[in-house]
Formats: sequence, C-alpha cells, structure tokens
Amino acid sequence: MRNERPLRVLRIIDRLNVGGPTKHVTWLTAGLASAGAETTLVTGTIAPGEGDMSWFARDAGVAPVVLPTMSRALGLADVRVAWQLYRLMRRLRPDVVHTHKAKAGAVGRAAALLYRWTTPSALVGRPRPLAVVHTFHGHVFHGYYGRLASRAFVWIERVLARLGTDRIVTISAQQRSEVVGRYAVGTPQQTVVVPLGLDLPEPGDGARVRAELGMADGEVLIGIVGRLCEVKDHATMLAAFVQLVAGGVHARLAIVGDGHLRAELEAAARAAGVAERVHFLGFRDDMADVYAALDVCALTSVNEGTPLTLLEAMACGRPVAATAVGGVVDILGARQRSADGVAIWEHGVTAPAGDAAAFAVALRHLALRPAARSLMGASGRAWVMANMTADRLIRDMGRLYERLARERAIVREGVWDAGADHGRSGVHRVAFDRALPDARGLGVHDRRSVDGVDREHPAVQGPSALPLPH
Repeated sequence: MRNERPLRVLRIIDRLNVGGPTKHVTWLTAGLASAGAETTLVTGTIAPGEGDMSWFARDAGVAPVVLPTMSRALGLADVRVAWQLYRLMRRLRPDVVHTHKAKAGAVGRAAALLYRWTTPSALVGRPRPLAVVHTFHGHVFHGYYGRLASRAFVWIERVLARLGTDRIVTISAQQRSEVVGRYAVGTPQQTVVVPLGLDLPEPGDGARVRAELGMADGEVLIGIVGRLCEVKDHATMLAAFVQLVAGGVHARLAIVGDGHLRAELEAAARAAGVAERVHFLGFRDDMADVYAALDVCALTSVNEGTPLTLLEAMACGRPVAATAVGGVVDILGARQRSADGVAIWEHGVTAPAGDAAAFAVALRHLALRPAARSLMGASGRAWVMANMTADRLIRDMGRLYERLARERAIVREGVWDAGADHGRSGVHRVAFDRALPDARGLGVHDRRSVDGVDREHPAVQGPSALPLPH
C-alpha cells in the first residue's frame, strides 16, 4: 500500500500589494495548509509607489517564494519568470497549480502547460497529471487599457482558457456572465463560481477616528477605500460629493488608500472648494476603526470583481453606495426599487458607473435616512456573516481541488491506486466535507457553483442560474 501524502497546491500571484487579492491568497494558503494540504505561495515584487501588503502574509504564517523578476509590468522578463515557475514546478511536483489575476495567470499557466507536457509519457498522449485553475478577481478587458490592448488581453485569455486551464474561477455570478458570456473566455462547463470569503473583523473604535477627523455631531462621514488609480474612478466620487454638499448635506469624505492620482485628486478638491471636507488618509492599519467611523462606504469603480472593501464594510454593519459594476449587485441582496438610474437594495444603493449626478442622488438617499442606513447595515452584516466567511471559502476551494484530483485519477498511474474506486489514492484526500460545515443554503451560490456539476441532476453541467441572496 502506498504511503499517503498531502495534496500539493502551488498558488501564484504577481505581487502582494494592498488589496483584496492579497488577503484572498493568504487566507487560502494558510487555511488549506491547516486543513492538511501542502501549499506554496509564489509572488513577485511591488512596483514603486504601490502599497506593500506582504506583512499580511507573514502575520498569517505564510512565507511566500518571491521571484524578483515577476511584477505587474509586462516585458521580456516574463519569459524568464515562466521558466523560473516551470523549474519550481519540476521541484515541487504540484497536483494543482492555481493562478490569480491576469499577469500571474498568463506566466503561471504558460509554465504549467510546459510542465504538463515535458515528460516522456507525453509522446503517447499522456501529460503529467496536473490540475490548472485560474481565478479572475476582476479582469482587464475594459477600464484599464486602450481598445487594442484590451482586445489583445481578451484573445490571450481565450487561448489560455482553451489550452492551459482546467477550471476558471469567478468570484460572482455577474462576473461569470461577463467573462464567459460577454467576452467568450472559457466555457460554462469550465467555469465555476467561488465567492470571496473573509475573516470577520472585530468591532472597531469609530469614535476615535471621527474625533481625529474633527467630525461634528450630525455630520455624515462617507468613506471610499482603494488604490488611487483610474479604474477606481475617484474623480466621479469627488464630483458626486461636491454635488452632495452643494445640495445642503452636512457631510465629509474620507479617501482611504494611496496611488499616483493622489496629487491630482487633492488639487481637484481644492479647486472645488471642498478641501476642508475631504480627508486623504492614505493606507491605514486600523481599518476596523475606520469602517466603524463611517456612515456610508462608497465605491465608484468602472470595473470590479467582488470588492472586498464593501464586504468588510458590510461586516462592520455599514451600508454601501456603489457603482453597479462586476459582482457588486451580487452582494447587495434583493432589489427593492429604482428611479432616475439609482437602485435601492437590501444592503445599499447603486448608480451607473461614471455618472456623478446619479451617484450624488444615491449618496443623498443614504445621508438623509439614518434609519435606512441602520437597517441596511444590519442586514448586510448578517448576510456577510452567514455567507462570506474565510472558512466557507477554504471549504469550497478544497472541494474544487478534490474534484479535479478525482477527475485525473484515471491517468495518474504511479500515484493513484488502480481500480474502480478512484477516491483511493497515494494522494491524501483532505477532508474538507468532514472537517467543515456543509455548504448548502449559502444563498449566493449553490453546491453546483463549487465544482460545476449539478448534484441533483448529474447530466446538467455548469453552475447555470445561480441563485442570488434574498
């Protein structure tokens, strides 16, 4: 009888900069290791001016393998990165390679394709047993580059999906519809929905932050959290805030984060005459306190996956005002009504991207209705606590990996035991189903969304018609 060994997972992300993906890969790496998997996180370097969040991984006990040549920038150095990743795969012999975001997805899947087929058995059509997974945290198909570059990225993703990816993971049903339906990247059978999860924050000291900002009684504090870059569209946030204040609402705006547009935004606030009401806070290490201080958490992005900042704010009991992009609407509960481009949901309000006037209306709706803010905040917090925990994320991803491992049991000669029972192997099956609670009734996705198969009707492939929370 063969000695069992843990499932080996190699996770690749381009850099651990400030943002939701860094937390996501850290929680998965640490959580799957605790559940019995053997996991390795590979990352690159932070570009000048970006916020470094590698401390988050270290605090979670994760020691990444750092490739200094891998970064967000595109260039000939990526060929060297792909070769380094290939050599690392040769050494670690992973069962699963999971890439995150566009850059790591391209070089990581290229390396995995090379690793899979550079073996003598490939001459008879039997590549190395390996499952390749890619997660879209957002996408670069619009909002980042010009038209030609965006089309080139779509073409590259289509090729990678066809030749080098066993499963594509999207983090919301809306994102899945956009990636597969609008841009034809991957197939419905190939693509699964695994929503984000997060460690629920401890209650924060909002009074301390409000005192720091000099908030007066009755003033409404609106906050927006994220990198100061084009895709986050802080210009629309600032323009909407100017209209809100001009309409007589006593409010302040806290801009949390940093980036290359900071000086431009500060100048715009001065030019609009609201500089004394707009606070540029930079990156903070007391986010639980910041969220607790807010009356409304805002987001004006033109392109998003599922914004972790909104989930964190909701976990702190805060209503949200956001642009209706990507997976935003998937986390807002039932739609209650809409008018003049503004939609009211269980957990907040939305407006079209780039429409400052509509966003000002959305902000005004929340600013003038403290009772509605309280109700939305409580409802959002309850939903996040029930559906979007890190434990649920780890369980769902573990089940996906195990299914992919079982699918490859037939061709894993020398690793998997022969015979009809492909669940028995030399690779230890991590007991995700037994170690953690059942995934039924999660609201944002059903069990089909984890592995792409309808358990009630096995002939139906793909997580179509995923239920939304109500």
